[in-house]
Amino acid sequence: MELYTDVAAQYADFATYARADSPCFEEWADGVAADPEVLAWIAGLPPVKQQPNLVFAAARWHGVPAPAPYDALRAALLGDDGAIRTTILERATQTNEVGRLATLVPALALVAEGRPVSLLEVGASAGLCLYPDRHAYAWTTEGGVRSAGRGPVLACEVEGPAPLPERPPAVAWRGGIDLNPLDVTDDDAMAWLTMLVWPEHDDRRARLVDAIAVAGSDPPELVRGDLLEELPSLVARASEHGPVVVFHSAVIAYLEDDDRRRFSAMMHDLVAAGRCRWVSNEGRRVLPDVTATGPGEVPSGRFVLGIDGRAVAWTHGHGRSMTWLG
Repeated sequence: MELYTDVAAQYADFATYARADSPCFEEWADGVAADPEVLAWIAGLPPVKQQPNLVFAAARWHGVPAPAPYDALRAALLGDDGAIRTTILERATQTNEVGRLATLVPALALVAEGRPVSLLEVGASAGLCLYPDRHAYAWTTEGGVRSAGRGPVLACEVEGPAPLPERPPAVAWRGGIDLNPLDVTDDDAMAWLTMLVWPEHDDRRARLVDAIAVAGSDPPELVRGDLLEELPSLVARASEHGPVVVFHSAVIAYLEDDDRRRFSAMMHDLVAAGRCRWVSNEGRRVLPDVTATGPGEVPSGRFVLGIDGRAVAWTHGHGRSMTWLG
């Protein structure tokens, strides 16, 4: 899904993205895309706040049931007394989908090269994805199920010659940066994260509960700040503990185009200087220089998993599946 586009186009794109995973969100997004009054209401929000998952979560936060027909969402938005709008302005999506670790771990293990690493997450939210070593993985391949690790199980269907590790990478240090880092011990913040899980996804809600428990037992070091300004110094700090791996998933989409290019250039420079490795997992249009290194057209709704600026896989946005590019 692409931000900073025409509102109707953004919601139509989200409907396509949600089609295989949430009939409710598909209906809601299609309804918004064809509804001039609701489009006008959403267009009155700042561009970064117009995103479907944020608007839908805020409506649900204030009592709109889901799954439910589109008319329930429409009535809530057009009849809003300001409460939904205020929540949209004050909150952010910060989904922190721990299921993505099932697609990230093969890349993280590959760049770790068997060494304990310092994991530095860009857009860390509550830092739930900073614990690849405290989950178990069940990768379903043509040859059967490959398992690794201990802890709450994350499952993923895998196509192609993915380098599935025998064990997750060891983590010497874990930390992250976010404009609004969330405290994993804050019940209100965790309730908001739970609200961001799509309506039909009971498995993701259960995973989130497990991930909050994992992180809550040993909270990561999270820094509040702008990634474009703070990241180089954080890489230096992380390097005191071991080889640094900078990673992110569904984060750079929140930057405008110029800042995306600045971020990509900064990461290429850090990698070229030997200061870190880089694992990216973003929508197909978000880092076009990474996407362009892959073969052919990225399937609609898929993320591009990259290592040091080169595409290595196409992934499901919630970590349910992965196609490794041979």
